[in-house]
Amino acid sequence: MAGINGRFCMGRRFGWLWAAYAVSALGTYLAFDAFSVIAVLALHAGPAEVALLAATGPAVGAVAAVPLGPWVDFRLKRPVMIGMDLIRFAALLTIPAAYALGGLGFGQMLLVSVVVAAADITFNAASGAFLKTLLPADRLLGANARFESANWTALVLGPPLGGAAIGLFGPVTTVVANAVSFLLSALGIRAVGAGEPRPERRKTERLRAGDLLEGWRHILSSPDLRPLFFNNLAANALIMVAAPPLAVLMLGPLGFSPWQYGLAFAVPCLGGLLGSRLARPLVTRYGQWRVLRTASILRAVWPLGLAFVGPGLPGLLLVMALELGVITCSSVYSPVYATRRLECTPNDRVARTLSAWSITGKATTAALTALWGLLATFTGPRTAIALAGVLLLATPLLLREPATERPSPASAPPSPAAPPPSR
Repeated sequence: MAGINGRFCMGRRFGWLWAAYAVSALGTYLAFDAFSVIAVLALHAGPAEVALLAATGPAVGAVAAVPLGPWVDFRLKRPVMIGMDLIRFAALLTIPAAYALGGLGFGQMLLVSVVVAAADITFNAASGAFLKTLLPADRLLGANARFESANWTALVLGPPLGGAAIGLFGPVTTVVANAVSFLLSALGIRAVGAGEPRPERRKTERLRAGDLLEGWRHILSSPDLRPLFFNNLAANALIMVAAPPLAVLMLGPLGFSPWQYGLAFAVPCLGGLLGSRLARPLVTRYGQWRVLRTASILRAVWPLGLAFVGPGLPGLLLVMALELGVITCSSVYSPVYATRRLECTPNDRVARTLSAWSITGKATTAALTALWGLLATFTGPRTAIALAGVLLLATPLLLREPATERPSPASAPPSPAAPPPSR
């Protein structure tokens, strides 16, 4: 109830935006790994095809989204968001339609995954830019924390409900639910209403080649964004690359059942709710950079322990405890860094910056996941997990406080005991 009341305290328009995000997040996690399930159960695909589907769609979608970032920056964001929702709705509905007609093929699923991935990146870029025009700067952290909380709530509820729905109604059920969630999201964003400032560039002006690179140029030239970018890029990738070897280890040699494996990752998602609620009061008390540094260090110390997981209940509880630590710290970090990123980016570059950030992250994670798969094949899952954990310990070193955040001697407070200025 507090979260619902909080979103309406930010106004009716934000309430509709939050509702649209929440319903689409729930639909996405209801359909968690749905394409892999359909590929195995309906198309009888093998491991190579499932891996190809999981990696190729997002990777190609990320490449396809490169020109869309600058295109979004010079257009009203709300119509773009509605359009991307409707594209995802229509694309996903082709899966159950083809399945019902007996014509579903692997190529169609690959194409749909590419379209959805490109639309995801474009929607996220537009939504970040739209949020910055919708709320004043001092409310961005609270808004991002509420989005983070909704995301983790959906992650707790979605996969178990989706698994039950597949068991009861068939493999394409959750894809239908996901498609409908995007339609409901489009209706919610439409209800937000107009009032967005129109971008300066006229629609008749052509897209320049330099516009495609402006997002990366802004990130790499900014002393505020550059450390955030590399820290987030490395930490996210190294956390994700350990997941496939851990799945092989737990479901293979350690003998955990699929429901135990799912439970090991579902329960710790409750830490995401806790962390997202802590983010704003922690920043109010300690400041953005101190919270970012501390959360970055703490989230890096947990994953190494996954290399020492054993069988039985002790092993299951160890995985839960380690994942709880990672998720709680990450959910404190994420809304703070998302807010910092918006604050440090001019309005006319937000979409390009968020697109560049997302594209680089997806491509890096996909490449390192494939590399770690080969490493696990030759050295064993525990070695691959341990190496990712060791490298992750170094990622906080990438998060250097920019000089603009450090008080100069002339502006330093007269008393060492004086509190830092509020941010």
